[in-house]
Amino acid sequence: MEELFKVVVIGPESTGKSTLSEFLASHYETMWVPEYARQYIEDLPRPYEQSDLLAIAKGQLELEAERAKLASRLLVCDTDLHVIRVWSEHKYGECDPWIVAAIAEKRYDLYLLTYIDIPWEEDPQREHPDPAMREYFYNVYKEIVQSSGVPWVEVRGSFEEREATAVKAVDQLLGANQL
Repeated sequence: MEELFKVVVIGPESTGKSTLSEFLASHYETMWVPEYARQYIEDLPRPYEQSDLLAIAKGQLELEAERAKLASRLLVCDTDLHVIRVWSEHKYGECDPWIVAAIAEKRYDLYLLTYIDIPWEEDPQREHPDPAMREYFYNVYKEIVQSSGVPWVEVRGSFEEREATAVKAVDQLLGANQL
């Protein structure tokens, strides 16, 4: 069975993660894992609460496992549990231990860190449009990927530049793992 490489697109809100994830999946003719939280919150008949973050984390991992079965050599993940942890710690001052333990168990092959150099797009689920908060969260995610032990590449610039940077990084990952 062919090895499956997992790439995570990570970064602050409104930095093109979903667009880039979908592009990469199309480019490599494989599957991508959308951010489970979007659909969960959209379907929720009330504002989300801290306890919802555990359900979102479990749903994200289930969706990732489902898509991995259908993927071809590469799985592109639009977020990982680090995002839920950051979200929880920022909003509630703590994170469910199950999420922290799940982060420690998961392994990915490459992080693509999206920079805050594209304009903010309003969305009812987005919470931090202030430029200082966008920079704060970018720095939090940068610290996470730097300390993860996983290769990572910063993705910035126009959508075309972002796509080219991401494809180069993924090609290197896949090429470095050819037998």
